[in-house]
This record gives sequence, structure tokens and C-alpha cells, in this order.
Amino acid sequence: MIKILKFLATRIVSLFESFGRYSMLIMNIFRSYSSWGLYINNAIDQMILIGTKSIPIVILTSFFTGMVSSVQAGYQMESTITPKWIVGSLVGETMLLELAPVITSLVLAGKIGATIAAEIGTMRVTEQIDALESLSLDPIAYLVFPRMLATLVMFPVLIIIANIFGISGGIIAAMTSLDVDAYQFLKGLKTWFKPWDAWYGIIKGLSFGLAITSISCYFGFYTKGGAAGVGRATTSSVVSSCIAIMILDYVLASLLL
Repeated sequence: MIKILKFLATRIVSLFESFGRYSMLIMNIFRSYSSWGLYINNAIDQMILIGTKSIPIVILTSFFTGMVSSVQAGYQMESTITPKWIVGSLVGETMLLELAPVITSLVLAGKIGATIAAEIGTMRVTEQIDALESLSLDPIAYLVFPRMLATLVMFPVLIIIANIFGISGGIIAAMTSLDVDAYQFLKGLKTWFKPWDAWYGIIKGLSFGLAITSISCYFGFYTKGGAAGVGRATTSSVVSSCIAIMILDYVLASLLL
């Protein structure tokens, strides 16, 4: 029992230490504001990596998510007298409020989060970050700020793309599998649609994106233990990002809806 208590105490202390280092990293991003202008070009490169190169996977996942949502909505209404155009309402609301931001962020946590953690972690274990410091360069402004700025700009765009293709997939599935034409689907979509729903999904996606990027930068920046440490940091960043997405999903729903 004593060993178990010691283990739990050690883990709790380690958790608080990690949270403290993470908080210090975020604060140091703002403290380095005087150097932001020097690394705007780095941010543009990260926008291409985070945004442009992520568009194909975002389109693919959101399109089939919309199709699945449409088919499942039709299945749920088979034994009821609910009008078929309700499918459009269900698919539209679930994509805008939940599926587009959450599924997109979970996918990008594996793609973007792992990449960021591995890149920065490799720089840490090969002492490239130490070299930046020896050259009087701020490694946080050089490595973390461009990625955070790129996320701030590109994640809302990715969520909008996910919404468009998710609803498009829902329309196609409704037309081919449920005998619901595009007019009926769009009628249902407009019936329950509120502009705030779209903004809410974008706010969620932006929050998830900032969480993914900051967590991945944290694990990469404090990597130790050589190549094995990079692997552990990459895995931890993806797992922690997914957990953060789920927690933020509930918190934002409670606060904004």
C-alpha cells in the first residue's frame, strides 16, 4: 500500500510539474513578442505544412463522416413517420457543432501534432536548440511562435472546409441511399440552422488547434533521452492532444451553448 501511495504521489507531483512547465512555455511565447516580426516567414512555412498539406485528409475524413451521418440518420428514422428532410437538419447540425471540428482535430492531432513533437524533439536531443541559444536566438520565438500563429490562421479554414465537404457528403449519401433529393436535404438544413452554430464549430476547432500545437511543442521542447525520447514525446503529444480535445469539447459546449 505504501508503494502504491508513493507511486500515486510521484505521478501527481509529476503532473503538476508538467503543467507548470507547459504554463511557463505559453507565457514565454508572449514574453518574446519583440522577436515575433523576425520569424513571420517561418510562420508562412508552417501555414503550408499545417494548412495546405492537411487539406486532402480533412476533405476525405469530413466527406465520409458526412455520408455516414446521413445514412445513420436515415436508419434511425426508418420506423418513424418523421419527414425525410429532417436528415438534412441532423447532418448539418452534427457536422457544424460536433463532427467537423472534433473529427478534424483528432485526425490532425496525429498528423500535425506528431510532426511538430518529432521535429522539435529531434532538435532538442541533437542540441540544435542549445545552438540557437548560444547564438542569442530565442528558441521559443523561433520554433513555437510560428507554429502557433500558423494554427491560429489555418485551423478555422480547415474547419470551414470540413463543414463544406461533410455536408456535401451528407447530401450525396441522402440522394443515393435514402431517396432524399438535394432540395429536401437543404430544406432540412436551413430549418434548424443558426449562424451561431457555424461560429461555434470554428471556435471549437480553433481552440482544439491551439491545444494540439502548444501541447506538441511542449513535449518536443522538453524531450530528453535520445531517439527513444523523441518517440515517447511524439506518442505523449498525440495522446495528450486527444484527451485535451475531449475535455475542451465538453467545456466549450457548457460555456457557449
